[in-house]
Amino acid sequence: MDRLYGADAGQTPLDPDDLTDLRLGSIATRGELDAVEQSNVAKAITWSRVRRPTPDRILDEPFVRGLHRRMFGNVWSWAGRYRTTPRNLGIDPWLISEGIGALLGDARHWLEIGDDHDAVSVRVHHRLVQVHPFANGNGRHARLYADLLVVGLGAQPFTWGALQNVDAATFRAAYISALHAADAGDLASLIAFART
Repeated sequence: MDRLYGADAGQTPLDPDDLTDLRLGSIATRGELDAVEQSNVAKAITWSRVRRPTPDRILDEPFVRGLHRRMFGNVWSWAGRYRTTPRNLGIDPWLISEGIGALLGDARHWLEIGDDHDAVSVRVHHRLVQVHPFANGNGRHARLYADLLVVGLGAQPFTWGALQNVDAATFRAAYISALHAADAGDLASLIAFART
């Protein structure tokens, strides 16, 4: 049975208690949940293409939460709120606000000193994944957030491995491998993945 709270490799498992915050009572499987989440995310992507937020707005803490709410708010009542419980990834919940604030300050600094826009945007993505601020949707949120930032800086959006034309399991394995390389200080692998 495709249990709703199960997770594939690299996904944050859903705690059964989190399911009480599901806005749609008719969801019974992980596949159904993925489909309704993807529909909500697609609406957020459309919004972002119309609105085209500026880097100053993107690098503002309320935008971090607001983007997550826009991506998952029709599915989860906790969308846009930082998690309050530990997860298999991420920093302790009470450090999330501080971690996000430090990340945004660092990103502004990297831009002020003229760092490469792809590198800044991918570094921001990586740090968002490390902080893991939300109960679920962190990878998707971090990828869209990085896309909005790099586009706001005048570059093309990332493709995040889409040009490789591989199945979901291969994509996830390559993405996680690139994240682990970035954890070890090799950001080049994640940048290359983001642009392939």
